[in-house]
Amino acid sequence: MPLNRYIFLLLTLCCLPSLAAEHTVHRCENSAGHVTFTTLSCGPEENLSLQRIHPYSPGTIAPTGESLLPEAEHRQTPGNKTRRRAPTVVGQLEDPCGNLLSTGQRRDAIMDRRIVAGMNQQDVESALGKPDSIKIRNSSTRYTYKAKNGRSAEVVFDEKGCVKGKS
Repeated sequence: MPLNRYIFLLLTLCCLPSLAAEHTVHRCENSAGHVTFTTLSCGPEENLSLQRIHPYSPGTIAPTGESLLPEAEHRQTPGNKTRRRAPTVVGQLEDPCGNLLSTGQRRDAIMDRRIVAGMNQQDVESALGKPDSIKIRNSSTRYTYKAKNGRSAEVVFDEKGCVKGKS
C-alpha cells in the first residue's frame, strides 16, 4: 500500500503547474558597445538597464500583452556600426594561358566545338576529341584533325600548351 501512495503523490506533483518567479537581470553596456547580462552590478563606466525575465515552462501560454523577451533597442552604438570593405579574394584559379577566357566562355566554346585562343590542350580535346595526329616541333605542338567530309583542321599550341591560333 505505501508504494501506491508514493505513485499518487508523484503524479499529483507532476500535474501541478510550476510557479515561476519573475527575475531581474542587469544589462551592462560599455563605451565600446559590448553588452553583458549579469545578476551582479555593472562596472563603474558601464550603462545599466534592468531587464525583466519571465521563465515560462514549455507548453504554457504567456499572459496576454506581455512578451517573453524585452523589446530590442534600435540605436547606433560604436560596436554595431556598419563598415563596408572590398571583398578579399582568397583563392583564384591561375590559368597558364593567361586567364584569357572566363569559365563561361570556355564552356560555350567547347559546347559549340569552337577553338579559341586561350584554350589548353584538354579543352581542345574536350571540344574536338582525340587528334588524328600529333606533331611536336621545337617548343610547339600541333594537333591535326581529319574530318569525315574531307576537310581537316590543325590547332597549334605554344610551349605552355595554350592555343596559338587555328589554321
